Amino acid sequence: MLATQSRIFPKLTLYSRKNYEGCRYVWRGNRALRDLKRMYSHLGSLRFYSPSREATLVLFSRANFKGRIRVYRGTTNIPDLQALFDGRGPGSLIISSYCLKPWQIRLIGRTGCLPKGFWVV
Repeated sequence: MLATQSRIFPKLTLYSRKNYEGCRYVWRGNRALRDLKRMYSHLGSLRFYSPSREATLVLFSRANFKGRIRVYRGTTNIPDLQALFDGRGPGSLIISSYCLKPWQIRLIGRTGCLPKGFWVV
């Protein structure tokens, strides 16, 4: 019997150090990480991959999807997270397999509620 491997996209790999070094933490599917600073003592870089150009990575400057926002579509690599948001790095993030519209992102920032199908950590 052949082993099968399920591929779930998008895939987010977080690294504890800059330039994709150190410990790796992998997340797949529609996920929202509410408080990165509490989950990980330090994050240095990330790789976001999806075969779809519609996949969305949203970074927020503060926890609970608050503060300034950066939106990326499709595959994205960020070698130095501390360079974002005036040297503080992201406080929370969302990865989505489909295109999150700007109005949806603003609504998430105001209410903290995500569309159906997201797993919030």
